Order: sequence, then structure tokens, then C-alpha cells
Amino acid sequence: MTRSREEFEARLRRIGAERYHDLHPFHHRLHGGDCTPDEVRAWVINRYYYQHSIPMKDAAFMSRVESPDLRRAWRSRIEDHDGTETNEGGIRRWLRLAEAVGLDPDYVASNEGVLPATRFAVDAYVRFVREKTLLEAVAASLTELFAPKIHANRIEGLLKNYAFADDGALSYFRNRLKEAPKDVAFGLKWVLDHADTQEKQDAAAKALIFKTDVLWSQLDALWGAYVAPARIPPGAWTPGTGLAEAHAA
Repeated sequence: MTRSREEFEARLRRIGAERYHDLHPFHHRLHGGDCTPDEVRAWVINRYYYQHSIPMKDAAFMSRVESPDLRRAWRSRIEDHDGTETNEGGIRRWLRLAEAVGLDPDYVASNEGVLPATRFAVDAYVRFVREKTLLEAVAASLTELFAPKIHANRIEGLLKNYAFADDGALSYFRNRLKEAPKDVAFGLKWVLDHADTQEKQDAAAKALIFKTDVLWSQLDALWGAYVAPARIPPGAWTPGTGLAEAHAA
């Protein structure tokens, strides 16, 4: 029997409570001030690959949408990341964070040094959105339901524990606190409206679990490569490379 909207929404929220990557030990390490400068840099480099792929994911989604209303509602997500004439955009803000932690932003934007597991996970997410049903694609985006908490914790933790943290460096997270709620409201309502059978509810829930796995696996890769005992795979970023001139040896 199909669950009510309230029961289905509660199911989706339980997925976040149990599986969202704010529970990962790397984030506890980062927000608690225990990361070394190179661990922070590795996180910034690898997370950038995810950030720069999000508008491509959204463009792939929109290319399959026949409804002008849905395309119009979704278009702002691309603008939030790529920017407009009046909005700097999330990608540029993330590169400002890269500069703040001592990285050359051109190096970060090149996507050289991204961990193989990060690339694999993020590319899998883009393919998922390109190939699965629209319902599954929108449901996968609902990790945004849980993002405001992690952004707020991150701002607080970075400001408290790291010298690089200031309003400019953390502007990405502050802006997401303002941008994400509208995306969450629209995406959640759309999923609740369209998951009108038990089969569709199950598919949407599995899509959200898939997305939490994408986020979690990126942190697993960071931990394995850069937190002692570090095991950096071939081709991945190595400390001392890709630095801004002021930080280069």
C-alpha cells in the first residue's frame, strides 16, 4: 500500500538522519579543527570536482524535461553555480576558498589531481541523473534537505579553528544557506507529488540513498588517501604541488 505524503517524507528524512555525510569522521575532523593544511587542501581540490559537475548534471536533467515550467524552475540551479551578470556563482566562490587555503585556483579548476574514487563517484551521479527517471533524478537531489545543518556547522567550525577562514573564503557556504531552501522546497514537493505509487516511492528512496553513497564515498577516498596512514594513489594531488605562489616552497 502506498504510504501517505507525511509517511513518505518521514522516510526520506530518515535516510538523511542515518546516511548523510555530516556523520562521516572526515567532517568531524574538519569541523573540529583537526585537519592539517594539506588535508584541507585535498578536500577543497576533490570537492571542487563535485561542485563543477553539478551544473552539468542539472543541464543533463533539463535536456530531458519536456515541461517548460519544470525547466524554468530548475534553471536557477545552474545559475547559482555558474553565476550570472549579477551573481558570482558557487564555482567562483569555491575557487576563492581554494585561494584562501593556499592553492592555485587554476590548478584546482583544471581538475588535475582529483582522486580516482572522487571522479568515479561524481561521474556516476551525473550518469544517474542523465539515465534514470526524472523522479529518481529529482529525488537524488534531496540531499539538499540536510545541507543547511552541515553548512552552518562548517562555517562555525572553520571560523573557530582555521586562520584562512573569513567571510570571503566561506562565501560559498553562506550563499548556499540562502539558495538551498528554495531548491529544497521545490524538489521535495515535486517528489511528493509524483511518487504516487509504492513502486515510485521505493525508487525515489533508493535514489536518495544512492546520492548519500556518492557523498560518503568521496570522504572515504579522502580519508584513505590523506589521513594517516596516507595512501595517495597514482595521479592524485600530492602535498606541495598546485600551490599559489605565496605558499610554494
